[in-house]
Amino acid sequence: MQFIASEHPHKRYNPLKGEWVLVSPHRMKRPWDGQTETVNNDMGPEFDPTNPLCPGVVRSSGEKNPFYTSTYVFKNDFPALLEDTPLPPTSDDPLFRIEGVQGTCRVMCFHPKSNITIALMSVDEIKTVIKSWIEQLEELGQKYTWVQIFENKGTMMGCSNHHPHCQIWSCSFLPNEPRIKDINQRDYYNKYGRPMLLDYVERELKAKVRVVVENLSWVVLVPFWAIWPYETMVLPKRWIKRMNDITEEEKTDLALVMKIITTKYDNMFKTSFPYSMGWHGAPTGSNWDGYDHWVFHGIYLPPLLRSATVKKFISGFELLAQCQRDLTPEQAAERLREQSEIHYLVSTKK
Repeated sequence: MQFIASEHPHKRYNPLKGEWVLVSPHRMKRPWDGQTETVNNDMGPEFDPTNPLCPGVVRSSGEKNPFYTSTYVFKNDFPALLEDTPLPPTSDDPLFRIEGVQGTCRVMCFHPKSNITIALMSVDEIKTVIKSWIEQLEELGQKYTWVQIFENKGTMMGCSNHHPHCQIWSCSFLPNEPRIKDINQRDYYNKYGRPMLLDYVERELKAKVRVVVENLSWVVLVPFWAIWPYETMVLPKRWIKRMNDITEEEKTDLALVMKIITTKYDNMFKTSFPYSMGWHGAPTGSNWDGYDHWVFHGIYLPPLLRSATVKKFISGFELLAQCQRDLTPEQAAERLREQSEIHYLVSTKK
């Protein structure tokens, strides 16, 4: 028999995390009788006086939002990390280790209107969001080892508020995901003398099969080792360690590819596509120098698989053994490429 990646089960290696993912493309033929999700395409009103993220609304903390007209950042009213907290007692037992942590959590509203998403914002508006992210990174990165900027979009991804916003968690330690990426990128750099993700981008641009969107500065692709069905990475074409290294032109180009990929997501199943996304760059804190092995990149992790109502579950084998996917990354990239760059809500109004 001849191996065909789109038909035969196989596993793929993720060099960023040093782990494997099982690919089972033949399972896409199986019927689905499991859980389906409720789809609500109503984006809601522009302004809701009961929504704590809207301009001029009083939040549960008692603080009143200003009547902001662009991005707005405030300290999370229910933070997961605190700036000042007592340290736990030390333990010499290797089975019961505990350490104290410090940090701060912020919320950034992207836009004053609640019925707007990144896909429906203008390129200039998205560029303003990027500039605000950079400001937060530079401020918080002076004190904290890691600044995690992330967006949870849609109730399917646990988002409790549909107003366009993200969160910024800054912490005194290097969390698990970036810690593992730091180790593997460093090992690759020491062995080959080049950043891993720069080599990876070059190979993907030659192959073209997993590239979804590309412009002069950025590439959006379905990674060879993707776990989520329509997972994508946003990668620079030149060596960039952190978001604050990007030029004005690269900010515009980044805003453009963000608008295109989120539009393609929405167009896939004619719904406001849920996802978790975030940015990974070199660690910050007291050591801004070094980290030549790091390449700044973004990750989109959407759960939808077959339709707007059927999502991928991480359970069973995935939790107990190894991550697994059905749709191949090449098939996912092709389907995303086929989607229009004009949002379906915009095209239906014409």
